[in-house]
This record gives sequence, structure tokens and C-alpha cells, in this order.
Amino acid sequence: MTDVDDGAGQRDDPTGGGRAALDLLVWDAPNIDMTLANVIGARPTPASRPRFDAIASWFVEGAGDPDAPGAPEVEACVFANVPPQHVTSLQRWVEALRSFGYAVFARPKSQPDDDIDQSMLDHIDVRAHSHELRRLVVFSGDGRNFAEPLEQLARGGTEVVVVAFSEVAGYAISSELLHFIDIEDVPGAFAAPLDRVRLDALPVDGAWLRPTRSLREAAMSFLNRRG
Repeated sequence: MTDVDDGAGQRDDPTGGGRAALDLLVWDAPNIDMTLANVIGARPTPASRPRFDAIASWFVEGAGDPDAPGAPEVEACVFANVPPQHVTSLQRWVEALRSFGYAVFARPKSQPDDDIDQSMLDHIDVRAHSHELRRLVVFSGDGRNFAEPLEQLARGGTEVVVVAFSEVAGYAISSELLHFIDIEDVPGAFAAPLDRVRLDALPVDGAWLRPTRSLREAAMSFLNRRG
């Protein structure tokens, strides 16, 4: 993905290096959707999905005063797979994202293993060469594909922030180079608290974690697998 052009890079570079500073946000829609369902133990509803307008506000605020010397440009991109049977339902979602200031990279999902991770990494690489990538915020819990390239960027001086659910983002939590933020800690990211108990934020008296499926259902599934 190389054709996002929302004016990023038009500001003069006060360092004289020829590249404008940039804060970049990339959102792995398939991963965040899947991990959200796992965390709450149910199919996400509109009420339990992230609020992209609030996340955009948080991200832009983190870039600082836009009129300050050396202030970075800001760019946010959502990467999504589009199954043919969901084209109509996803159309309004895509248009809402665009109205919130996000660029959207949408790719047809024709095979079960089709993914957009490489497209995300390609775009990050493009921006790392076209701009002085000051801050990179990655919404994804996928350490298999992102851990190594993100740590490499961090070693080169980019502030790399991983935003995901703490239950599934061990690669970022354990890294000495990456900063981790639980997505529910982003102000206003959800309209109401999610139905989850985080092991990294347990009450001092402990907490009960309810089952995500009935005991009888789990037992029947085991018996069916055993034949």
C-alpha cells in the first residue's frame, strides 16, 4: 500500500534532513475483531466495539501541538479483509472510518488464510522511508508477524506503541523495546466497560471469571471429538 496521500509530509523539516516527521497509526481489523471476541467470550456488538473517533482524538492529542516547531504530521490507517458475503454490511463501516479521518486499505478475502499483515508492514516500511517516523502506534495482538519488525524500528529510534488486549499481547508486554497499552485504557475507546476481568488489573480481593461456554456444551464437544 503506497498510495495514501492525505497531505502527510507537506510540513517543512526543521532538522534539514529532507523528511517530514510523522506519527503513524495502523489498525489490524481482523486481529482486533478476533481478539475482542475472545476477550469478552461473545460476538462483539455495536456497543462493545471500539470507538474510532475517540481513538483518533487520543492519537492526535499524543502528537502534541500541531503549531509547535517540528510538530509531526499524523496519519491513521485501518487494514481490513472483506469477505464477499459481507460487502454490503462493511460498506457503512468503511465510510464511517473515512469520515473519522482514517484511510482504509480493504482487501478481498477469498481464502480462509488471506491476511493483511504484510500489507500493513509494507505501508509502515514505505512511511519509514518517506518520512521521519517519530511514533508508530500499532493496534494488533499478532506478535508472530509484528514483533521482530516493530522492535527493529524501535532500535532505529522510532517510538513504537502496541495497543491491544493484555490477554493476547504478550509479545509487546514482555518486550524491552515496545511500549504496550491495553486498548481499554485508551480514553473513551469503549462506550461502556467490557465484560472482562484483566489479569494485569485484578482487584486485591480477587475476582470470579465466568465460563465462556456451558459445562455441558464443553463436555459434549469433547465426547464428539473422541467419537
